[in-house]
Amino acid sequence: MKYPLAKFSNLPIIIGTKMTTWILHPPERRSRAGLTDKKLSAEQASNKYKQMKNRKKLLGLLLLLSVANTYAEIWLPSILSDNMVLQQDSNVTIWGWTTSTSEDITVYGTWNNEKVTTKAFQGSWSLQLPTPKAGGTYSLIVEGHEKLELTNVLIGEVWLGSGQSNMQWTPKNGLENVDEEIKNANYPEIRFFQVAQQVSEHPQDQLKGKWEVCTAETMEKFSSVAYFFGRELYKNLSVPVGLINSSWGGTPVEVWLKKELITKDAELAEASKKLNEVAWWPSNPGLTYNAMIHPITKFNIAGCIWYQGESNRVNPISYYKSFPLMIKSWREEWGKDLPFYFVQIAPYKYDDPKGTDAAHVRDAQLHTMNNLANTGMVVTNDIGNLENIHPINKQDVGQRLALWALAKTYGKKGFEYSGPIFRSKEVKNKKIVLSFDYADKGLMQKGKELREFYVAGEDRVFYPAKAKIDRNTVILSSSKVKHPVEVRFAFTNGALPNLYNSEGLPASAFRTDDWDLK
Repeated sequence: MKYPLAKFSNLPIIIGTKMTTWILHPPERRSRAGLTDKKLSAEQASNKYKQMKNRKKLLGLLLLLSVANTYAEIWLPSILSDNMVLQQDSNVTIWGWTTSTSEDITVYGTWNNEKVTTKAFQGSWSLQLPTPKAGGTYSLIVEGHEKLELTNVLIGEVWLGSGQSNMQWTPKNGLENVDEEIKNANYPEIRFFQVAQQVSEHPQDQLKGKWEVCTAETMEKFSSVAYFFGRELYKNLSVPVGLINSSWGGTPVEVWLKKELITKDAELAEASKKLNEVAWWPSNPGLTYNAMIHPITKFNIAGCIWYQGESNRVNPISYYKSFPLMIKSWREEWGKDLPFYFVQIAPYKYDDPKGTDAAHVRDAQLHTMNNLANTGMVVTNDIGNLENIHPINKQDVGQRLALWALAKTYGKKGFEYSGPIFRSKEVKNKKIVLSFDYADKGLMQKGKELREFYVAGEDRVFYPAKAKIDRNTVILSSSKVKHPVEVRFAFTNGALPNLYNSEGLPASAFRTDDWDLK
């Protein structure tokens, strides 16, 4: 129903703030209060007009203050929400914004109720809050001109998972024993944060997402690799685990790097021009970093897991530089030497199973692990599928990533966490003897003969080699190469080797030459 303004003409108008209230009375009430107008001189009328004009300005200002006070707000980034996990035994950053340009913001956790206060500057605020050892549940309180409370908060270990489709893939997309895995996914102390897929030309402060408790319903929509990684940590560490998934199928490494890191490097800038323009995933440098990584770089994490590389087959030589550059840049953004464990891409036929574009990506990944501290690599050449670029055995991938974290980040002992990694070669007459790390208890093969070894002489032509295990070494020879000098192992897109250490972890593909890199 619509009401005429005349209906309200006799009501007082109230304008106010929490401190002051002004009441403007209608004409008849002014009369009863002895405020009726008198006949005024021209000068008096002019002065009264000025007073009334100034009063209107003042009342307008008071009205604006009242509205601002009514709609004043403190808010937080989405990564800080109910159900979250905060990194244990550390200083975590709590940050946000306020409509007040300057006010005191106080934050505390119910684990000790010790308050930390900072002053907002131009509407932004940030502070460091100490966390205890793992536990919960707790609440996180933020106080200013209003009070916010985040509930069901845990303290534990937080990891970020990123990459392309094999990290993004959920149980619904394809998983071994999927029904049983979903049914058993009841872990209230494992929490998920799914970053929405977005792009931006400029670094963002906010992203879409929220923390959720691990249940059958939430697990089936979350990254399978990240889930199995987190489940293994939870079972072995007995602490809450928070998992952030920020991944996008098809994305090359360049989109996860700051744009300026690509554009200022002539080699990387040229290589980025080869990236495929595809409607359903971004290819331009920086786009997903700006929208899906930068907004959470203030959030304290224990480390990163990564599964990506297939899309960089179009510029694999530049991956030797771009991949470690990404790791270094993320560490700079988080301000700490983050552990970074990644998956060597699995065998797949692509357009040419005997081609070497994917082999170069795997070699760049191996090169990164060998030359960049606090990294580790999971080998998957025994659990891939030449007909499916998304192998459904995600359990072993997640568990192998967890082996690296348990051994290197958390100091657990008594198990092997890596398959054999080439260490050195020695030429003896017409043979080459290869030595390996992570093979102290010996090497083994699955099958009658070792596969995928090749040797070459000075002519740089590689021929299949006869390979024999001798404890923790492999001896190679070929009737076609009288004086072998270099070796390649599993160095094709679809190679299916069968060399393992005694613990049953597969050996990484490798090569001893760098002929096509010069």
